[in-house]
Amino acid sequence: MEIRNVAIIAHVDHGKTTLVDAMLKQTHTFRENQKEMSETLIMDSNALERERGITILAKNTSVFYKDTKINIIDTPGHADFGGEVERTINMASGAILLVDAAEGPLPQTKFVLKKALEAKLKIILIINKIDKKDARPVEVLREIENLFLDLAHHESALHFTTLYAVGKDGKAFKTLPTDYRSDTAGDLSPLFETILSDIPNVSVSENKPLQMLVSTLDYDNYVGKLCIGKITQGTLRKNQSVALVDEGKVLGIYKVQKLYTTVGLNRQEAETVFAGDIATLAGIPDLTIGQTVCDPQYISFLPKIKIEEPTIKITIGPNTSPFAGKEGKYCTSRQIKERLLKEKETNLGLKIQEGSAGANFIVHGRGELHLSILIETMRREGYELEVSKPEVIYKEIDGKLCEPFEEVNVDVDKKYLGEISEEFGKRKAEMLNMVTYNNATRLIYKISDQNLLGIRNSLLTKTRGTAILNTYFLGYFPKGQKMESQRNGALVAVKPGTAVTYGLVNAQERGTLYVAPGTAIYEGMVVGLASRPLDIEVNVCKEKKLTNNRSVGEGTSVPLTPASPLNLEQALDFIEEDELLEVTPKNIRVRKRYLSTVERRVKSRKERTN
Repeated sequence: MEIRNVAIIAHVDHGKTTLVDAMLKQTHTFRENQKEMSETLIMDSNALERERGITILAKNTSVFYKDTKINIIDTPGHADFGGEVERTINMASGAILLVDAAEGPLPQTKFVLKKALEAKLKIILIINKIDKKDARPVEVLREIENLFLDLAHHESALHFTTLYAVGKDGKAFKTLPTDYRSDTAGDLSPLFETILSDIPNVSVSENKPLQMLVSTLDYDNYVGKLCIGKITQGTLRKNQSVALVDEGKVLGIYKVQKLYTTVGLNRQEAETVFAGDIATLAGIPDLTIGQTVCDPQYISFLPKIKIEEPTIKITIGPNTSPFAGKEGKYCTSRQIKERLLKEKETNLGLKIQEGSAGANFIVHGRGELHLSILIETMRREGYELEVSKPEVIYKEIDGKLCEPFEEVNVDVDKKYLGEISEEFGKRKAEMLNMVTYNNATRLIYKISDQNLLGIRNSLLTKTRGTAILNTYFLGYFPKGQKMESQRNGALVAVKPGTAVTYGLVNAQERGTLYVAPGTAIYEGMVVGLASRPLDIEVNVCKEKKLTNNRSVGEGTSVPLTPASPLNLEQALDFIEEDELLEVTPKNIRVRKRYLSTVERRVKSRKERTN
């Protein structure tokens, strides 16, 4: 049986997961009465993926077309999850590059295409969503051709097949249709035929000694740890003895207890898996991604997966607020450490170090989104955490202190150009290009990660939520000028208790509130953003004193403005160096590092004298 391994790569929201849904349905992977036939985003099984509409975890499925097995690897489209892209591209021999016919190639398109070309994958280009009103497929094709010229290392990479598609209708075309109709039956056969003709058959090295690179780890409650990877050569059988090798060193000889292959969305137990296929095996209790499973008689190892270095770090530790242990299931430093080490096994983009105090952990990640997804996942699992302000990771290169820089693409309506230019000007950004199409303008800037922190919320506020921001990591450059603090001071609670309307009405005159009546408050908790650069201490638990005397103005009241609570990403952008983020399964709170008013004033006095 012939096998094709295909990775689907694209920018966020260009229709990648929707296209995979259509491929699964049109190859009759499900029965007609199966619930998946009426579902969308079938591959996005993670709750966070469905909520955000993005792919976070790479995963693979398979379909059969004309007696050929096609393994489809659905990869994330965001550079923050580059570790997922880098490790799964190793399993593919070709890639489908999906690009929106209106938006064109965006930073993550560039990121994933660069990785695919470095891995020498055969590319099939699909220009998707050609039915959109503002679609411009001809211009987009030219932009992609220019992108290939920039990224390709060899002339062969420039010879790719182009298809046109409407993923939501399950339709693909070899030539751009002049009159698209949505009422006709879906047909992806042009795509399947192109996969068979362009992507090489990988089932060709069955008679050689076994070699398999571990690309993914999973866990099964019955058989324990599972390792997943493509069999580069040879044949893998159930009950076969295999060697686990790491850079030439044999770590042990193990027996394959269970062997699985993917059929549709399900794992199916198998007796034998052949070269080129993606196998899942159980029987090796302790292993990590990047190691090689091979024949004990022919010890060899495959090149390790190269992962780009993290650029952002945060400190995570157990919650130390007055509410510690009241809202979470896992609250101790030991439990947090175990969870982080477990995450590190599969999340290759992470690096974890123990803090100087021993109770806290410094977590290095690929970006704010990468780290916020980790925090949100742990929060939903019942962990209580204390998180510091994100910091940039600096490096010394050739005797110079360097910091990471990003290329930022901002798509915005023309009427907001002034606000965008002003914001990036404050942040010491360098404009690289400006392109106008239809009613939108795309601005491209080069900016340091240090000055980029917190920009997303600022831009969304200034453009009424319409700006679309995308980034692409450029590399490390000499440290530039740091922008001045953009945030005003905080409204800090000075008394513990429960927030009441009377206290909140008094506090709202001094800034914007993040808490509503009935919220539990402790001293040192940040309850809002002040209207001036310095912190303001407020008592939101203060109640109106009741007397027997009638006062002037009785019966009148100032309306309380509804609170604007921060979500996790907003809170990470909001906090300053003297603040911490308290994350529990029920609440997200911003607090001062020193809760007591006296401690904060003593600390401030010491800093001024030093």
